[in-house]
Amino acid sequence: MSETYIHPSPEQIAAIRDMDLDGPLVMLNLLRFAPNGGAEAYALYGAAAAPFLQRCGAKVRYAGDVAATVIGGDHWDEIILVEYPSKQAFFDMTGDPEYPSQMRAGALADSRLYCTQETAF
Repeated sequence: MSETYIHPSPEQIAAIRDMDLDGPLVMLNLLRFAPNGGAEAYALYGAAAAPFLQRCGAKVRYAGDVAATVIGGDHWDEIILVEYPSKQAFFDMTGDPEYPSQMRAGALADSRLYCTQETAF
């Protein structure tokens, strides 16, 4: 199994802060819940985080259980796509000292978070 991740590194935060990203961002969350109640704990985190999302103008665009892995070796329990109106909105939300980041961390065994922007085909 690969290395596990719960929190971004300072280098990852700095890299995103330094990127020239204008307009909306969609964050792709890959989640593996902690055993013995992680999914339930994550649901509590989601409820606690909802006012922060609303305040910064973010919207959950999709949330779903992973039914099967079609390509790849890692299994994830859930994916969530969250759209933020801007990079700054994301940092305003996650930088709020009241944001329940420890609830999120306690619910997860592993995660990935990818910052994306829509492209034209």
